[in-house]
Amino acid sequence: MKLGILVNTDKNLDAIEGLTMAAVAKGHEVTIFAMDEGTRLLKNTSYTELCRLQGVTMCFCDYSATTLCAGTENLPDKIQPGSQYNNAIMCHNADKVIVL
Repeated sequence: MKLGILVNTDKNLDAIEGLTMAAVAKGHEVTIFAMDEGTRLLKNTSYTELCRLQGVTMCFCDYSATTLCAGTENLPDKIQPGSQYNNAIMCHNADKVIVL
């Protein structure tokens, strides 16, 4: 199964971590896309380290991150800047999408 997690607030880090870890433990793929206030989590290493888990891909809306000064410098290379097009791709390819 492919799980998409749309992160549009910075209030649910524990849920994002828990869902991602549980899905990966069961062999599922996870795509995480951050936008709006969710890009503020890019400053949190607990969030950014999720990209190192096998089966996890992460990207963020570059426009949101720039507008909110989310601190995109020094991110792991596996976390890619993108646009709402990346969000659309995630939603299209995922079997289930959770919005947090």
